[in-house]
Amino acid sequence: QVQLVESGGGVVQPGGSLRLSCASSGRPFIMAWFRQAPGKERDFVAAIRWSARTTYYTDSVKGRFSISRDNAENTVYLQMNGLQPEDTAVYYCAASQRYVIVSATQTQESYDYWGQGIQVTVSS
Repeated sequence: QVQLVESGGGVVQPGGSLRLSCASSGRPFIMAWFRQAPGKERDFVAAIRWSARTTYYTDSVKGRFSISRDNAENTVYLQMNGLQPEDTAVYYCAASQRYVIVSATQTQESYDYWGQGIQVTVSS
């Protein structure tokens, strides 16, 4: 059983930055961030394959968000720059220790473990 603990959320003005962290109790095959805005479904944001360090992003965050990982700490980070009000959501960290094919990277069902979620609010 893997436990995920998120940190780093908060309130920021448009154009600002935040860095989310997610510490895993076990070594994953892949870790990802999803987000859920009020009244909407939970959507994929970014993912990273642990060994290969291959990264994936949804189109709306490309060039603004960056996912990375610390191998020694089993921690994944999401650096969010140029935040906009539409980025306001609860952000969830997810992980899988099973192999996930590339075409399933953005699918919630590919991930077995989830964090509790952390609020990110972008507002002036």
